[in-house]
Amino acid sequence: MDLSADNIRWIFIGLFTLVASVAVHEFGHAIVAYKLGDDTPKRQGRVTLNPIAHADPIGTILLPLVGGVMGGGGFGWGKPVQWQPHRIRRGISMSTASILVSIAGPGMNLLLATLVATTHVILVKTGALDMSSEVHAILKFVVVTNFVLMFFNLLPVPPLDGGHVAEALVPYRHRAKFQEFAKFGPFIILGFIMIPQFRWLFTTPAIWCAGKLYAGVAAVVGLT
Repeated sequence: MDLSADNIRWIFIGLFTLVASVAVHEFGHAIVAYKLGDDTPKRQGRVTLNPIAHADPIGTILLPLVGGVMGGGGFGWGKPVQWQPHRIRRGISMSTASILVSIAGPGMNLLLATLVATTHVILVKTGALDMSSEVHAILKFVVVTNFVLMFFNLLPVPPLDGGHVAEALVPYRHRAKFQEFAKFGPFIILGFIMIPQFRWLFTTPAIWCAGKLYAGVAAVVGLT
């Protein structure tokens, strides 16, 4: 347990990054469900980027803080966005709506990562940001964190977003079997989080994609 001033500062940087990234993620679910015709997220105050509306006291605040203090890294989740499939406007099947709402969260994390990486590269190119500064490290951390959230949530395990997508794609005759599997979903997810040997499933592609994104943005703006 390292409670040095530098480590404590990074714990809170990580917490702030997670809270903001989770808010963007959940906003994605809420705005897409709302645009598809369901006003439930709007009535519950979820169609907003305000982190308070999306933060879960345990999943977004307590566990990431404890994880950071214990040296295991902060990881958490927000309050799930509630939406009603039967409220979706006609012409859109429940399966299609479920897929669209589900991928909207990870999609927003991808968008945020792209915006931050682009801003980061432009700041470096214009000389407004020194690559040796702490801000440089923080911006890279934000990008990687959002890719981690994206890939983690795309794992095809309920109740993650990828699990909802998988369920929507499963033929109806096999839905009952998938729902039986879904009962074990929370335990499988806990294993992914708690067992370091499994974390590569979402950390490795996250780091790889962050590197490729930076390389692509740098090529576009002429930094390389």
